[in-house]
Amino acid sequence: MYRVMLVDDEPIIVEGLMRSVEWEKWNCRVVATANDGLEGKRLIEEERPDIVFMDICMPEMDGLRMIASIHSEFPNLEVCVLTGYRDFEYAREAIRLGVTRFLLKPSNMDEIEEAIEAMRANLQKKGNFGDSEPKEAAEEQKESTSSSFIVKNALAYIEENYTQKLTLSDVAEKNYVSQWHLSKLLNRHTGQSFSDILNHVRIEHAKELLKDPALRIGDISEQVGFLDMAHFSRVFKKQEGVSANEYRNRVLGR
Repeated sequence: MYRVMLVDDEPIIVEGLMRSVEWEKWNCRVVATANDGLEGKRLIEEERPDIVFMDICMPEMDGLRMIASIHSEFPNLEVCVLTGYRDFEYAREAIRLGVTRFLLKPSNMDEIEEAIEAMRANLQKKGNFGDSEPKEAAEEQKESTSSSFIVKNALAYIEENYTQKLTLSDVAEKNYVSQWHLSKLLNRHTGQSFSDILNHVRIEHAKELLKDPALRIGDISEQVGFLDMAHFSRVFKKQEGVSANEYRNRVLGR
């Protein structure tokens, strides 16, 4: 049978879906429910369902990032969004990120059953007939839209927070993915590790600050997020081929 999960912060919605849908008719069974997005993501990782019905407007959750994370890590998972959020552009972006159906609350039974049938058909096209134990999601050779979305948001977050004590864990948490998965995506899309990307961003900003002769190099190092000047000096010379002081003299001497 197909394994189904329901995620909604309104218990009445979860209960209603469990009771009103004849799941057996569709060769489905509900294996887990969740009342918030983070719990839902954790249960998806544990239960490996085939189908998920979920709201994307829940407290402390970025719906589009959650959808992207789910489809990037579990590309064979079918997702139907069931929400009261009525925004055409948001719906279009959700579908671009891999959602099979975007239904507005309150949805009638015909809409829900059509969504189940569409998701079952998609699973069968992938060779999943609901008659075996859940398998690890297949790796994709081509770049997925969801993965690109995650990388874009991760790079933007690094650019916005490079002055802080920033870790791979911080960025992964903001995008609802594991550190391992984010590290893999960054390397695949940019050819660089997280630390290389962060150091590059910091050095590029440092180069701009070095144009101001009134700023001491030690202060610049601190401003761009390095904990000590020795580390800053090593990274700067590795990236630019010259020391920060030599770079400054060259720039100011033009």
